[in-house]
Amino acid sequence: MINRLLGKQKNQDSLVERVQQLQQKPLPKHIAVIMDGNGRWARRRALPRIAGHHEGMNTVKKITRIASNLGIGALTMYAFSTENWKRPKKEVDFLMKLPSEFLHTYLPELIEQNVKVEMIGDPSNLPRHTLDAIHNAMEKTQQNDGLILNFAMNYGSRAELVQATKQIVELVQSGQLSVEDITDETMNAQLMTAHLDEPDLLIRTSGEVRLSNFMLWQLAYAEFIFTDVLWPDFTEHHFLDAVEQYQSRHRRFGSVEGEQKA
Repeated sequence: MINRLLGKQKNQDSLVERVQQLQQKPLPKHIAVIMDGNGRWARRRALPRIAGHHEGMNTVKKITRIASNLGIGALTMYAFSTENWKRPKKEVDFLMKLPSEFLHTYLPELIEQNVKVEMIGDPSNLPRHTLDAIHNAMEKTQQNDGLILNFAMNYGSRAELVQATKQIVELVQSGQLSVEDITDETMNAQLMTAHLDEPDLLIRTSGEVRLSNFMLWQLAYAEFIFTDVLWPDFTEHHFLDAVEQYQSRHRRFGSVEGEQKA
């Protein structure tokens, strides 16, 4: 037991030291995360898939804490996509209950850490209890001005872009906007993330190397980091490794002259 406690203290000291080191260089303002590998994590342990999702929820807590301590502005977690409805009903029902469980147990700490809870996605198909839990957390944290913990629930980027395009067409038809005045900023203003900085960094776990219909417009110039680590095994140190990689990259945004280092 003593060795275990000493091990935890040593790990905590190491995290504090790494956070302080990373804070000496520019940090990503917004990190987007595709949390992948819960099912495989469970299968490797001969457990039901829902056990992997439950363990993945604990990882969300850890990564939220370290991101908040590091000083990240926003953390968008891809919690449930528009395609995830195709999964078995039992699994979907469990996933819809996770926000209630997560926010019921973790909300006091989120408030204490000055974290603000937000959500992007289509709320129309989400169960009432899921929405109630998220809206309650949003209401209780709306005055917080620290890390924005942004859950992508029933979110699909193509649907978001279609909706944004329709809104721009309506502005043109009503005379509020001319076709000649449509710019990147026009599209940005119609997206669900209009009030957020575009993600500087995308992290995807589990070895998959694709975006899976996640923030296709917003991630145009983000740095991508793909790791083979399954989401339930993703630790604070893995997260800091990703930030460290981000800081080591040169971000040119399409230019050659005047390289910008992250």
